[in-house]
Amino acid sequence: MSFMFSVIDKKYIILDCPSEETLPRYLDVLKEQSVTDLVRICDADNTYNAKILEDHGITVHDDIKFQDGGVPDGPAIEKWLQLTYRASGMIGVHCVSGIGRAPVLVTISLIENGMDPLDAIEYIRKHRRGALNKRQIQYIDRYKSRRRKRNFFSSLFKGS
Repeated sequence: MSFMFSVIDKKYIILDCPSEETLPRYLDVLKEQSVTDLVRICDADNTYNAKILEDHGITVHDDIKFQDGGVPDGPAIEKWLQLTYRASGMIGVHCVSGIGRAPVLVTISLIENGMDPLDAIEYIRKHRRGALNKRQIQYIDRYKSRRRKRNFFSSLFKGS
């Protein structure tokens, strides 16, 4: 019975996929960490009942999906970033094992908040051993922050 989680930057918690057996333990951790939102990247509809989490005030998001071992497309990143901007508490995120897709999204958030891509990869791997495959690392290394662009353009028009 697997039960593994990693708290990243006091804003995110990366998990492996809960099951009906491990869900009560995960629920305790999620509540203890003040998680308000949980992103279910994998197709885990049959592994645990999201209603149990929702009954405890944790919103489960099933609309951010991408291939196991892969990288997110633009719409998935945009949905993720919108969630990170509006979430009032900590955000939990899981894929099947919690070492691929979930860490990719959290790494993107770290970059969006000003961390260098290679530093973000190192930080995630320090807290989540075995995280990120070669393809994901290459993608993250080339990832360009969307927030910086927005800030740059908005700064051009501040004085107008």
